[in-house]
Amino acid sequence: MSEQVSGTETKAAAGRPRSAEKDTAILQAALELLASQGYTRMSLSQVAAAAQVSKSTIHLRWKTKADLLTAALAAVRMTDAPPPGGDLRTNLVNVLKDFAATVERVNGMALIGTCLAEEAHTPELLALLRERTVLPRRALLREALEQARQAGRIREDADLEAAVSALLGPFYADHMAGRGGHPQWAEQAVDLVLAGLRAPD
Repeated sequence: MSEQVSGTETKAAAGRPRSAEKDTAILQAALELLASQGYTRMSLSQVAAAAQVSKSTIHLRWKTKADLLTAALAAVRMTDAPPPGGDLRTNLVNVLKDFAATVERVNGMALIGTCLAEEAHTPELLALLRERTVLPRRALLREALEQARQAGRIREDADLEAAVSALLGPFYADHMAGRGGHPQWAEQAVDLVLAGLRAPD
């Protein structure tokens, strides 16, 4: 007598569902190797070893190294980004510190260097890094400044895009100058920028 095959069994026979844990391990390993090895030197074999999966497991998900890395960069997301509201200085400082924590979590300065170096050959890498790490924080900073301008706390003619760049700039400049990570960088950046933006009494 033939046995009935359940829908679950049919699905399993056709192929096991993808493991979210394996996906996460592969994407994290890809980001770490991109930062430490660079795009050219890293390999899918290295990713497989670091993620403790087979190389065929990676190929089932992503066809090429570029496919894998763009997926890894696309998976980089803001975590616990503080919403604007309340005290302007506190909001700006919190957004800057959260930005720095995200960059450090994914070894972002090394990633930025690698993505810049690969821009001519794989421009989507830099585009995704910019989209996932830089632009969301710029939007949060600009929103906080815009609310303050509407409330009359900063000048109406203030160039908010320039202000946002001035807020984020010290993070990169300090890294290049060997001062990265000093504890008060966010507060210092915010105080300098707000000193030039405040509306006259």
